[in-house]
Amino acid sequence: MMTNLNVREQVIGLTKEWDQERFEDGRPRVPDEYLEILRGMTLEEVWLPLYIKGYRFQFEGSLNRLHPAVKMVGRAVTCTFVPARPDLCKAVKEYGEGRGWKGTCNQWVIDSLTQGDVVVADMYDKIYNGTFIGGNLTTAIKARTKNGGAVIWGGIRDVEQMRKIEDIEVCYRGVDPTPIRECVMTGFNGPTRIGKAVCMPGDVVFSTESGVLFIPPHMVETVINEANKAHAKDIFGFEMLKKKHYTTAQVDSTIWSKDMLAEMEKFLEEDERGEKYRSLDWNLEKLAADGDPDAETEILKRCLE
Repeated sequence: MMTNLNVREQVIGLTKEWDQERFEDGRPRVPDEYLEILRGMTLEEVWLPLYIKGYRFQFEGSLNRLHPAVKMVGRAVTCTFVPARPDLCKAVKEYGEGRGWKGTCNQWVIDSLTQGDVVVADMYDKIYNGTFIGGNLTTAIKARTKNGGAVIWGGIRDVEQMRKIEDIEVCYRGVDPTPIRECVMTGFNGPTRIGKAVCMPGDVVFSTESGVLFIPPHMVETVINEANKAHAKDIFGFEMLKKKHYTTAQVDSTIWSKDMLAEMEKFLEEDERGEKYRSLDWNLEKLAADGDPDAETEILKRCLE
């Protein structure tokens, strides 16, 4: 019996560091408000805290985009395919029938989607006979996810039809008129690979014109907090440079002085641009400014020259 196709207990076991709400299939359910916050951030802001914490293989940039101007942020539903083999195909088909799943493997995945989901499919870079979706299935993704989409390490078809579907993004490797053939799904809501990046079920998919980043659910709060700190420092720093109040060396310094931190907090309290950053915790930065070696080490990790 196959046990790696959308099994709740296995999904929970893979994502133990998430201790909050989950979907019925076991995937972490990152709150909608966090997804909306992430939509307002840049890829570089979001990437940096992940890299610092050891998540070095979360980004892939060599994908085409259906709607380049659309930023896609959603929760991953993952799947992995391999070339077809008769005995394996038979076992997978029997397993799917036992679960009541209808149609082909890619349809099983799409039929499971909910609002805000993004399909993340490793088609092992198969484009000819490897078109995971076309016009019909993209329409189904739109209907189920509202503003989700797909990341396909493989092919798509019916691009002219797909481009007419608004408010949805699809990242893909290539286009071919052939349908999906000669492949079989071996993983559904398990770890999957998109080029150089690793994606887990429930990861937040963050796609911009630069590429696709996969954010582990338990890292989302950290990412948002650290990205907001970087943004707040930029707003203050740019203003101080315009006024020639601080030098570029001071603003670019990894560890700011206590005076600079105090002035920044005052600026954020008084300037309307600082409203969303007023609740940020700057204690680590203040400890580093005081010469605390552990705080200095943690801050210096963020300096990736």
